[in-house]
Amino acid sequence: MYPAEYLEYLVYFHADRDYFECHEILEEYWKEQGMNNLVWVGLIQIAVSQYHYRRGNMAGAYKMLYSAISLLEQKQNEVEQLGFHASELLTLLNKNLQSMNDNMPYHSLQLPLKEPVIKECQSLCSQRGVIWGTTSDLSNEFLLHKHTLRDRSDVVQERSKQAQLKKRS
Repeated sequence: MYPAEYLEYLVYFHADRDYFECHEILEEYWKEQGMNNLVWVGLIQIAVSQYHYRRGNMAGAYKMLYSAISLLEQKQNEVEQLGFHASELLTLLNKNLQSMNDNMPYHSLQLPLKEPVIKECQSLCSQRGVIWGTTSDLSNEFLLHKHTLRDRSDVVQERSKQAQLKKRS
């Protein structure tokens, strides 16, 4: 019923609290789909915002979340079709935006989803051995700073390969 990548995004968001991975998975899916669906962009921006917020980058977090809210306000019907309670989502995001503006400490969000989506995600959680609704482990340095600590050798290799192909053509 829902794209696998979207469900993975939700599991990473609500169980692993790996916002960087959320962004990666959904961005790749969005690009494969032709980059027309702005709801995916809004969801990606929510994850990026939470990643920045948790790391204390309030300016980056605020900017991303403000942009996500602007996009999702325009696409409420599509947001509903993805199994969200759209008005509750926007209310939650606006409250989170205010918390950022007030320099309040980070807290994990539970996005307001409808029961069918939650059940699918909980099933995936069971398969992966993670718990839906877990809060962020603020002591996990890799999770907090993943963009600087992850292995990027495959990305560097692929970029080099693409550059070589471009030179040949």
